[in-house]
Amino acid sequence: MKLSLGIFLTSFATAATILISCKKNDTTTPVVEDTSGTIPAVISSNYKPAVTLSASATTVTLKSNGLPDHLSPYWETTNALYEAPIAPQTTAMLTPGGIAAQNYSMTIPINPTEAATKTATALGPIGMALNGVAIYNDREGGNLPVNAQTLGSFDRGGGHGGPGRLYHYHFNGDFTSDDDAKLIGWLRDGFPIYGRKCSSTGNYATGLDVNGGHTTTTTQYTTAIYHYHCSNVDYMNSGFYVLKAGSYHGTPGTFTF
Repeated sequence: MKLSLGIFLTSFATAATILISCKKNDTTTPVVEDTSGTIPAVISSNYKPAVTLSASATTVTLKSNGLPDHLSPYWETTNALYEAPIAPQTTAMLTPGGIAAQNYSMTIPINPTEAATKTATALGPIGMALNGVAIYNDREGGNLPVNAQTLGSFDRGGGHGGPGRLYHYHFNGDFTSDDDAKLIGWLRDGFPIYGRKCSSTGNYATGLDVNGGHTTTTTQYTTAIYHYHCSNVDYMNSGFYVLKAGSYHGTPGTFTF
């Protein structure tokens, strides 16, 4: 379990506030599916079957229902993947709503490039994990950083529920990447995101830019590519590490839900 006892000082009233904070925004017109292109093997071989893929000549579209494939106290108690909150967390600390199927469609460039002008990540989905769950940045309602009280709502996967029972990740966790170099998913600009370590060295990532990325080879890319790493800073001594803060390195594609 990730969180320390001090961080769990919260209440159901706080959780209700959190429910409205991870609001849905940053949406665009739905993309019309085009299968005239070839899906890159690096994407098709790493995303799980819950994610369906299609491609145009220049983009890949990833669709999922956003349901996590792992244990969480946000599932209904009758679900086989339900687990009770692990002490010192209590049910009252969870955000109301739980988990429900969504209708995600993320379109990213096949050959992402650095943007001359960087776009800040916003509230709402900024990427998709390999299991189809939405990745969020380090912000909550009012575009403020996740605070100590809010930390009490996260399960050991680094996720919690939002409006519309939209479960999503803000942090690394037991089911994505913990203290390792695992591939976590891709962000909207088409660049991949990894855990805290570099697969090329086995050490924690160094030389990261202000947006949490650098250019090296990885397990999946034998030619050096720009990619993100989740933060190596223990967030408020919680045992969690922010997946992504700051801006996109490239130009973000669309994410509808």
